[in-house]
Amino acid sequence: MKTKNLLLIATLCVGIAGGFISCSKDDKKTPDPVNPTPTPTPSNVVTVTDNGSGTGTTTWTNDKVYLLDGFVFVNSGQELTIQAGTVIKGKPGTGSNASALIVAKGGKINAVGTPTQPIIFTFEADPLNGSVPLSTSGQWGGVMILGNATLNSTPGTSAIEGIPTTETRGIYGGTNDADNSGVFKYVSIRHGGTDIGAGNEINGLTMGGVGSGTTIEYVEVVGNADDGFEWFGGTVNTKYLVASNGDDDSFDYDEGFRGKGQFWLAIQNTDADRGGEHDGGTTPEDGMPYATPKVFNATYIGNGTSRLLTFRDNAGGEYHNSIFHNFGKGIDIEDLASGEDSKNRLDNGQLKFDGIVLSNIGSDLIVSAVENAGADLSTHASVTNLTVQNVSISAANPIPSGLAAGNAPTDPWYTNVTYKGAFEPGGVNWAQGWTMTFP
Repeated sequence: MKTKNLLLIATLCVGIAGGFISCSKDDKKTPDPVNPTPTPTPSNVVTVTDNGSGTGTTTWTNDKVYLLDGFVFVNSGQELTIQAGTVIKGKPGTGSNASALIVAKGGKINAVGTPTQPIIFTFEADPLNGSVPLSTSGQWGGVMILGNATLNSTPGTSAIEGIPTTETRGIYGGTNDADNSGVFKYVSIRHGGTDIGAGNEINGLTMGGVGSGTTIEYVEVVGNADDGFEWFGGTVNTKYLVASNGDDDSFDYDEGFRGKGQFWLAIQNTDADRGGEHDGGTTPEDGMPYATPKVFNATYIGNGTSRLLTFRDNAGGEYHNSIFHNFGKGIDIEDLASGEDSKNRLDNGQLKFDGIVLSNIGSDLIVSAVENAGADLSTHASVTNLTVQNVSISAANPIPSGLAAGNAPTDPWYTNVTYKGAFEPGGVNWAQGWTMTFP
């Protein structure tokens, strides 16, 4: 969600209402309003506010509904446990009145749902009866997890976007790549991304400097007004992610993110932006360590007009055994006239594609951008085992068939499979039941 022009970034990121830091695309639609008839507050609703003391070390239980009133932090040294089946709602509001849950660096979240009892984050007026459309967005804030892992920005720490710059609990980044921010599993984050000022919105799940000791698996972001998932540096590894019906990018990274990922699903709504916006650095763009995440078994389903992937600002990264279907444009890779850039990462083997399938892509399968704009890179040495064919998948049924096997991952962290895409051909939909996307 980062804008290329640094002057524009400064304009958007400094001096907006409430002293927020945020950078975003500037062609957003107005969030969909949802105003059902007010009903009396039930007795099991617990309103949560934060006067600076955070949540404390406590447990939120599934016999209550927790209503976030403003920014609520899990402070350093605190641990918030959320029982399976618990519902957390955010009050409406924009700017400094937005509601969000933020795990500060040094704090921990222990949110472990189950396939039959997911933990649900949504907006206050959501009746949770299936009546709210998947694409409804901007009704509250979102969830942020911050940690002590390394970034490639100077001076090694940053203020997370969406939080006032005067709030020190919004600072992330450090020197511990094995940092542990807790467990976040079987969680559905719905209808977030409220405007925090100057047309900028909060991501569904924001991860700032999150370390590899953290567990993030089986997480859905649905109907978010900004990106589904965004990483700012860090090394956290993630499996089974669903980014569905959002208004901006599905998967976004920046500031030297170097985590591993497997089984990622993106399903775009009609006016979404990229399947993936992948940036390497911010200040400076060529800062170390480079952004080099490695993703196996992704399935991204576009809206027929949007861009599949953009790599820029010296971003590297890898996609293996992945299916990309129904995008108006394919992959573009920034090639600058001088200095480090994503084309250099491709040339140096730090940006790779192996065993990917491009299906129903309108134009520009894999091309350079800026200098040598439109030059074909689909036969580059770092692009191997590329397949171009139409795959019979859709938002309703993302399970493919008729594809050749890929190469199994050698790193033991990954699940050892050779099929392409986020779902085994002829297999089950692992997102069924615990997500709003596949109820």
